[in-house]
Amino acid sequence: MGSLEPLTPLPHPQRVLVIGGGPTGLVTLRNLIQRGEFSHVELVERRDDVGGVWYLDDPTKETATPCWPSPAYPNLTGNVLPTFLSFSSYPPFPTPPNSPNQPFPTLQETHEYLRMFAAPFVASGKIKLNTEVVRVEELPSPLSAEGQGEEGIVSGGGWKVILRDRSNNKQGEEKEEHWDAVVVAVGWYDNPVWPPTPGLNILREKGVAKHAKEWRGAKGYEGKKILIIGNANSSNDIAAHLAPVAHVPIYQSQRREPWFLFKSLPDARIHKVSPVARYEYTPSGHVVAHLEDGRVLEGVDYVLVGTGYRPSPKFIYLLPHPPSSSTKVEPVPLIPTPAPSPARIPNLHRLILHAHNPTLSFIGAAHSYTPFITADLISTWLAFAWSFPELSLYPPSIEQRLVFEQERLKKMEERRKGAGGNPSSLVVFSILGEDEDEYVRALRREVVGVDKGLDGVLPSWSEEMVKERVGMYELKEGALWWAKSREGV
Repeated sequence: MGSLEPLTPLPHPQRVLVIGGGPTGLVTLRNLIQRGEFSHVELVERRDDVGGVWYLDDPTKETATPCWPSPAYPNLTGNVLPTFLSFSSYPPFPTPPNSPNQPFPTLQETHEYLRMFAAPFVASGKIKLNTEVVRVEELPSPLSAEGQGEEGIVSGGGWKVILRDRSNNKQGEEKEEHWDAVVVAVGWYDNPVWPPTPGLNILREKGVAKHAKEWRGAKGYEGKKILIIGNANSSNDIAAHLAPVAHVPIYQSQRREPWFLFKSLPDARIHKVSPVARYEYTPSGHVVAHLEDGRVLEGVDYVLVGTGYRPSPKFIYLLPHPPSSSTKVEPVPLIPTPAPSPARIPNLHRLILHAHNPTLSFIGAAHSYTPFITADLISTWLAFAWSFPELSLYPPSIEQRLVFEQERLKKMEERRKGAGGNPSSLVVFSILGEDEDEYVRALRREVVGVDKGLDGVLPSWSEEMVKERVGMYELKEGALWWAKSREGV
């Protein structure tokens, strides 16, 4: 396992809870069980099936409106090739039936892959569905009695987790469990980002401004005058789906030219316009959009906003840091008020471990081009970091674990300044972007340093692999043209 000497005692948790049954949570569960050394690992998922965003609620089920509907939509086709969706030590993702013309898996194909991957863990009881996490609360170390010692109350006592049974979409009984460590793999989709444009909140109250998270297809928008905000994948998909049925032209507001990775086809029915300066809601129930270039769009029926999401798990509560000497300590939210700027989960070492208490981990906080295989690698690293503390795969002190965040904040600020007054919304703390290859290669070296047998199992992140990843965006454009050629077939 290597020859590194421990610098300071690091925790080796035995009981680990994974929260979230999407791709990142599922592969984390597998890796902790099969590659780590723990006494018990379990995953809870609040919905009635695994898959996360890739699980679109079954409309044939006679249940109430889903509590947590997926932001996916019917007929969604992904933007990532099967190679980059294939988990290690598991059969590769099946080739889509329309390859090579359409080599990208659909929503249903991706969900089926995840269901098959999860099946043995569901059968063994390692995955518990319909189980909502209400609260995760850090507990003080039993070695630090309240108010005793110079350090006061310190972390290290594990985690109290409040769970609620949500079978049949009902609010069931709550129960309390204690875990040594918690992995949060819940994604970002609970927290849609809305632009701070004056007048937008009124449109939301009136029901004429909707986020892409609510998009379920073009039905109901026939003949409507639509303004779409944003030019990333969701906004582009929505515009393309609306073009055959909505009032034309469809207006798509953008701050800058689209990023080369966000592929869409030219369409005379879709007009690109400048950013919106402010909105008005008229007595007739329509929207007036005043654009920054002075143009005014009148009679708009709906504003559809595709401006992304931010990480903000609201159910996690931590002991105050630095430790308090008070005789009674109230845990504080993980995300403080006001929220940190830039938006992020604060105090994470390498976007994985909480610096103040490394038994709290996040898989998916690092937003990747290829989230399936990146989560596979990160969770393998986590399994080793927790199972073999003597290897010191992460720094022994809080100060050292905070260095990553400090350096990344500085780097992001420099890049935003370098972009002038109009930086891309993708130049943000949690999106790895141009740092992704260096980030994953460093983690991979550490993983292979612990278990050389994984060198031929994990993706290589070689220059050839990166070239294939970059090339898939041109393939996506070709697939869009192929699909367009088959309209009406």
